[in-house]
Amino acid sequence: MYSARERVENEEWIEELHEIAASIDLDADARSTAIDLFLSNLPDEERSKRAVLAASLYAGALIESDARSQGVVADAAGVARLTIQQRWKEILREAGMEPPTW
Repeated sequence: MYSARERVENEEWIEELHEIAASIDLDADARSTAIDLFLSNLPDEERSKRAVLAASLYAGALIESDARSQGVVADAAGVARLTIQQRWKEILREAGMEPPTW
């Protein structure tokens, strides 16, 4: 879980998450879940936040049955598809979920 302080300190990233989600037409539930996943998996290094943000968007959309392809999310977030592919399952595990095996 994350603190209110983490949410405030990362407001710019959350705003960017909303902008990316809007650009790929994710619904409100997927956005909310993505924010929770992002804040629960904040990396220490600033440069890693974009990768976690993108993977959180992808995972949040999957959880809420509003899925987009890794490529679509990666393009919208400005990361490589491989970045999402390498991180999204671990984000789900950290949230206490079992990722699919496909």
